Amino acid sequence: MLDKINSLKGYMPLHEGEALAKWAEKFSKVGPILEIGTFGGKSAAFLAYGSRKNNQIVYTIDHHRGSEEHQLGEEYFDQENFDETLNRVNTIPLLQKNLEEVKEITNIIPIIGDANTISQSWQTRLGMLFIDGSHSFESANNDYENWKHLIEKHGALAFHDIYEDPSKGGQAPYKVFQKAIDDGFKIFDRVDTAVCLTY
Repeated sequence: MLDKINSLKGYMPLHEGEALAKWAEKFSKVGPILEIGTFGGKSAAFLAYGSRKNNQIVYTIDHHRGSEEHQLGEEYFDQENFDETLNRVNTIPLLQKNLEEVKEITNIIPIIGDANTISQSWQTRLGMLFIDGSHSFESANNDYENWKHLIEKHGALAFHDIYEDPSKGGQAPYKVFQKAIDDGFKIFDRVDTAVCLTY
């Protein structure tokens, strides 16, 4: 099943996806998983694969308009994700296609909207929060500040795209990761650029 998930279109490599599945299996015993930054749902599928062993749900939030780097003329722009009718990036069709490819996984609940707005009325405590949305500092920091208090005791906070070396990747997720460490979170595990923290 992991190989099938890995074949989906998306940016999560297998070794990091396997780590997500492992962490989700452990921390979904504490509560449901919430991911910020769905894109095409590949990482959500890895999380759901792990958490379904505990009959737990993965919520995944995205406005599905693409991050800054996905826009027309930017480095990761993909014509297949550009909706000519809407005249903008729209990743909902990709999510639908990917979920159909792994329809055996039934514990993913996609939420279309702004994570900042949704956090204002969210009440469900989380076993694990996975932050992998927009990689601007403001956005990544908002995702952390607006959702961290909802992580259940003995739960986890995970990040993707943690690069200490600026030449290898953007620094916003790393800066927010450092902020979490300063706030008392401790490293539980790390696989490449995917990091899992506990409090």
